[in-house]
Amino acid sequence: MFQVGDYIIYGYNNVCRVEEIGKFDIQGTPQDKEYYYLVPVYAPGSKVFTPVDNNKVMMRPILTKEEAWALIDELKVIEPLEIFDFRRKEEIYKEALKSCDCREWAKIIKTVYLIREERQAKGKKATASDEKYFNIAKEELHKELAIVLDIARDEVEDVILARI
Repeated sequence: MFQVGDYIIYGYNNVCRVEEIGKFDIQGTPQDKEYYYLVPVYAPGSKVFTPVDNNKVMMRPILTKEEAWALIDELKVIEPLEIFDFRRKEEIYKEALKSCDCREWAKIIKTVYLIREERQAKGKKATASDEKYFNIAKEELHKELAIVLDIARDEVEDVILARI
């Protein structure tokens, strides 16, 4: 169970801070359940109420600072996603995003980067689908690393490049 003040990942597109835990007097919510009252860090004014025992949406603690640096150090050797059937590529991207795993997000980034390089060598552009998932994965990874490393989101790429 998370504590008030913790930063967590709620689904693949929300870095949230736990503001309160308890029973909330909200119409339609069972009064025998405890809920997290979450505030998305990058969506000011938004609120999320979710049961503490929610098993439909992935919830996990954000990385520690040590884990973040270890991930950054590991980026060079993280393998791209294995895509043997390109008709399933979008499904594979979606599964990696839904895992809420930073390494899986890094795999998407690396996969699309390599596909982009290959297509550019043939005089082609990356597909819109590849670019979409590249941008989502990069954004989610950068949002989490920015909080953990206590830096602005737009500084994350420079910090990564300086480190590797």
